[in-house]
Amino acid sequence: MKRAFKYRFYPTPAQAAELSRTFGCVRLVYNRALAERTAAWFTEQRRVNYNESSAALTQWKNDPGLAFLNEVSSVPLQQGLRHLQTAFRNFFDKRAKYPRFKSRKRSKASAEYTRSAFRYRDGQLTLAKMPGPLDIVWSRPLPEGAAPSTVTVSRDAAGRWHVSILCEDTVGTAPAPSDAVGVDAGITSLVTLSTGEKVANPGHERRDRARLARAQRELSRKAEGSANRDKARHRVARVHARITDRRKDFLHKLSTRLVRENQVVVIEDLTVRTMVKNGRLARAISDAAWSQLRSMLEYKAAWYGRELVVIDRFFPSSKLCSACGALAEGLAPDVREWTCSCGVTHDRDINAAINIKAAGLAASAWGAGVRPQRESSRTGQSVSKQEGRGATRDGARAPNRR
Repeated sequence: MKRAFKYRFYPTPAQAAELSRTFGCVRLVYNRALAERTAAWFTEQRRVNYNESSAALTQWKNDPGLAFLNEVSSVPLQQGLRHLQTAFRNFFDKRAKYPRFKSRKRSKASAEYTRSAFRYRDGQLTLAKMPGPLDIVWSRPLPEGAAPSTVTVSRDAAGRWHVSILCEDTVGTAPAPSDAVGVDAGITSLVTLSTGEKVANPGHERRDRARLARAQRELSRKAEGSANRDKARHRVARVHARITDRRKDFLHKLSTRLVRENQVVVIEDLTVRTMVKNGRLARAISDAAWSQLRSMLEYKAAWYGRELVVIDRFFPSSKLCSACGALAEGLAPDVREWTCSCGVTHDRDINAAINIKAAGLAASAWGAGVRPQRESSRTGQSVSKQEGRGATRDGARAPNRR
């Protein structure tokens, strides 16, 4: 499979200037092509494809006012047009919104180089238009005999430079366990497992909230367009980068552990985009990053040959007694423990995780035909492969309530 390996690097002043020029040219070409495509559609109802945009790029380079486009490598410019073509394809296929213009003040700038625009030899990477290799911090080795196919150079809002190298790799096989686990996402506990374990929510944004607020207050006091405002903006970006890096590191460790220790991982299909509309919980939900955890579980399960089952979001996992299957009525969200009519007292989160596991195993055992197919899930399985609404542990149907 193809995997991207990301590294930090420290460019020389000349390399930084060359890359900054490249970022600016890529942004200009992308925005100009987007403007022409938009104008062609609204004035002539005509779709402009990649070949036409590429021909237009050649004409732009011959324009004396845009002659500086010839000073940078042409490959990142062509890749920018390809990315625009992909953005329009996703829009017309209703997978994304209409493409937006790239802003000079956007948080991240990047340029993509294909094999003809870089040289990787003896552990050194040299980009087109640059006399020397990049000073890369090789925090982990590339696969043995790696032949990179694509290199993406980026600079984030905090001013850090990264290079992402795409190459073929073989993921080492991990021992195949027979265990299965249900995962219930939460806020106080980031996840609760069907084994009874609760993983506390580190609250990375909450821990740095005071530092972030102080940096944002300082930014608000600076004059627009001043050098001091630019410095203050970088200080805010560094706080955000610290929060993001710590959160990502924690989620990587958690997802890797879940995938390596279990053959089947069962999660809920949470609609995070809708849940963050709750003003009281939006900040905590965003800090928990449930969508990012699910994404990590999906591709790591594919790497290690595990099965990730996503059950329906309307399955009443919290209100369903994992002992007798009875459904509790009127269970308020702030009730963390409840007693069923059968006499069993449940911890709300642990009970939900147990029910999620049972429903996921039932869906995995039934296979296709559990319910009419609606859409493809992000796990690569049809929804008919997943648990039907309100399915209980023994396969019976339960009311469509949560």
